[in-house]
Amino acid sequence: MIACDTDVVLDDEVLGKPGNPSEAREYLDRMSGRAHTVMSGLVVVADGEERIGVERTSVVFKDLTDAEKDRYVAFGEWEGRSGGYAIQTLGSSLVERLEGSVSNVVGLPVGLLAELAPELFERA
Repeated sequence: MIACDTDVVLDDEVLGKPGNPSEAREYLDRMSGRAHTVMSGLVVVADGEERIGVERTSVVFKDLTDAEKDRYVAFGEWEGRSGGYAIQTLGSSLVERLEGSVSNVVGLPVGLLAELAPELFERA
């Protein structure tokens, strides 16, 4: 069994998933031109053994214009997303750079999974 959950942390505050467009816009306002941390907790249970790890990735947003923020919120991609964005689609236009695991920001830290459960990556 594999379980994973991801959150966005800015200034030691977990942002979670915005509940409405104005909260999504607030998140973009706060993250614009700044770094935040994407954290994923991963648990693998195999043969009765529980293996736990955490992956951290630093993401820096570019300085966003009001038009960019409005377009992103109107696009609706923020819905159901920690931190109110998804890097794998239009959200990539918000990002200046990242340090760490790209797959962690997308949603499943594959490198950490390989560390915790290398047997999943062996050929049969």
